[in-house]
Amino acid sequence: MKPIRKNITVVGTDIDEVKRLNSQSGLSYNEVKQLLAEKYVMNKQQKE
Repeated sequence: MKPIRKNITVVGTDIDEVKRLNSQSGLSYNEVKQLLAEKYVMNKQQKE
């Protein structure tokens, strides 16, 4: 059986582990900006 080759950078960072942790961290910066923009537009439309 072949050993499983990990996806590791030259400096030793485990790319798969970073992706796993990022997926658990919540909204990204751009997702937050998008959400705030949508709420702003909805509030502005309701006031008109």
